[in-house]
Amino acid sequence: MSQPKSSFVKGTLVLSAAAFINRILGFISGMYIARALGAEGIGLLMMAHPLVPLVITITELGLPVAISKLVAEANEQGDRAKIRRILHISLAITSVLSISLTTFSLLGSEWIASILLSDQRAYYAMLAITPIAPIVAISAVLKGYFRGMQQMKAIAASDVLEHTVQIACVLALVHLLLPYGVAYAAAGAMAASVVSEVISLLFLAASYKLYGERKEAGETWKSHLKHGRSTLTELLNLGLPTAGQGVFHSLYSAFQPLLITSSLALAGISTAMATKQFGLLAGYTFPLLFMPSFITNSLSTALVPAISEAAVSKNSLLIHERMNQAMMVGLLIGAPATIILFQWATPLTSVIYDAPDAGMLLQILAPMFFFHYFDAPLHAILLGLGRTNAALWNFVISTAFKAVSIFVFGSQFGIVGVAFGIGIGMVLQMLLNFFSISSSIGFYWRVEPYIKVGLCMVLMALCGRWTMHYFTSLEWPMAWSMVASITVSLLFYICTLMLTNTVNWRSFRRTIPTS
Repeated sequence: MSQPKSSFVKGTLVLSAAAFINRILGFISGMYIARALGAEGIGLLMMAHPLVPLVITITELGLPVAISKLVAEANEQGDRAKIRRILHISLAITSVLSISLTTFSLLGSEWIASILLSDQRAYYAMLAITPIAPIVAISAVLKGYFRGMQQMKAIAASDVLEHTVQIACVLALVHLLLPYGVAYAAAGAMAASVVSEVISLLFLAASYKLYGERKEAGETWKSHLKHGRSTLTELLNLGLPTAGQGVFHSLYSAFQPLLITSSLALAGISTAMATKQFGLLAGYTFPLLFMPSFITNSLSTALVPAISEAAVSKNSLLIHERMNQAMMVGLLIGAPATIILFQWATPLTSVIYDAPDAGMLLQILAPMFFFHYFDAPLHAILLGLGRTNAALWNFVISTAFKAVSIFVFGSQFGIVGVAFGIGIGMVLQMLLNFFSISSSIGFYWRVEPYIKVGLCMVLMALCGRWTMHYFTSLEWPMAWSMVASITVSLLFYICTLMLTNTVNWRSFRRTIPTS
């Protein structure tokens, strides 16, 4: 029997609440690391990290998304045996691949570091994070199962547990290793991630043991693998394009630090300064930009199986209702987030990171990053519709364009040019995903709410400018002035939404699927 249709919205709310808690915990951890390691240490962390996503992506083969989609479809059709077969085959593949590739990465770590790392001090951090790959890969399979069943509570609880353990380990390890040098402290921060992922995996395994599928008499791993060729084909047909996108993304992420520092070198910036500027961008600016997107990311996680269920039952009306919900959430969250990140850019980076230099980069990226709040749901819709090839090529084209833009603008205008190049790539990716969906099933929306939200954004910005000036004139500390003016402007934004009837709450509730 399929899950109630309302589980889509409930799952989104559960994941959003967990993501909010995780962002708070992550911010606490990030603030401590940023202040303890400085921009240079953050730069080392960012340089060491990209290898792991590459290994994880290869070992997962895009299976988590495929699992989520196929489990949702099998659950809609009541095929419990297929659900178990999907899980067993996926676990077997990811376990073998992840252990093999992690072993290779550890044995060839010095050679890999000589190619990928522009600053060899990041070697210890890269070595410390490498063992995380098989842990994350197996966890991803279990999360794919829970997403497909639209049982988001287990995922939410495991994520909160992971971040709680991580922050405790980060505080302990960075404090213990910092006297030995910034390189060892960065390695300690990476090792904390490994410990927290182990705890998360144990929780997911226990949750599956308690609430997961119960095998029938005669079912064994061997029987599932022996008779699961068609299931394996389905998994790979959906998973390989997603894996290809992940591999391309990981390769790009691995070489992005080198690309950025090389472009900055052509602009006449030294290696040490380039590492510091990269740390300002990746360690300080990006966390603030991605902070508000936890709601749209949670929505996207729940959207893949929800769209898959609607597609397999050929319910086009439900597909478009859920698409409309997703885009409205992206609009309502992205609008105030963009205003806050743009208008309070320097106060935010000063108060949180004691790095006012990062404010300029945040102000450059914030307007372009507005499109990211739509891109995550659009990408999830493409995956739910089974259009993984379109999602892959959209990503390849936009990433290639972004790389060229970073190099060209970075070599001419320094770190400011790099920021513009990254933002242009994000905008292009969202537009390509939008056109792919429009060409496939059409895309119907009302322009009026978008115009009204635009008006509310302008009014919020004016309110924020006036209130920040007012509280500063009272000689309040910067932190208090910033918090007070942001709070007042947010409340003003919500009031303008209500007064202009931008969001018709009754209509919005009617679009929520019910059982």
